[in-house]
Amino acid sequence: MSVSTAIAPGTDIRDLFQAAYNNRYTWEPGFGGYSGRCIWIQDDRHVEGSFTVGADLKAEVNGVSDEEVHKAFASQLWEVCIHRVRRSFEQTHSANTFTAGDNTAEGLEVIVGGKGEGDKYRIKNDVVTMVHRHIHGTVVTIHTESTTDTGSGYLSRSYTSQYADPTSGETKGGVNHFTDTFAPLVEGGPWVLSEREIRTEAFGDTPESLQTFRFVDLKAA
Repeated sequence: MSVSTAIAPGTDIRDLFQAAYNNRYTWEPGFGGYSGRCIWIQDDRHVEGSFTVGADLKAEVNGVSDEEVHKAFASQLWEVCIHRVRRSFEQTHSANTFTAGDNTAEGLEVIVGGKGEGDKYRIKNDVVTMVHRHIHGTVVTIHTESTTDTGSGYLSRSYTSQYADPTSGETKGGVNHFTDTFAPLVEGGPWVLSEREIRTEAFGDTPESLQTFRFVDLKAA
């Protein structure tokens, strides 16, 4: 069954959502980690350091004395690692149900029931195009606009994220616009992040900002 086929709201679409989940790019079991230099750029500020990602998928940043930038590097690398971990669909979603909602240009709405009740997704052509999840007392909504095809699954290339209060729906901070560039460490992979650009829209008294993270001289462990 393809998403382009008319699917009645309320239909069980667990298989369709599982196909999109399994189409995400993740690192192979036995991934050994990697290392390189990290560069952060914002306006006229430029900070460099080095990093390692271990086989345990924990990142370590060295040579960065600016605590805020050190934390930012560590946060970006943690985000990369957490999304590359391979967990089976049953491990992640066995306590959830998935039913069809409406269908828009962005894709078919997936309404989650069970443990993850209140969460929603959209899927199109075996890609998760929208995520709306409750995480640690806040709601994050992510819209994926383009992807990178690794040949072994897709990676989100350009996407937005927005945080909001789960009760009032009031937004928290400006919309973040991400552009990610990935490269294989060796021919055929594993694929790792080589650059991430984050543009954050102005919000309240906070002006628009643009920051760029570059990960270069990448070497497999």
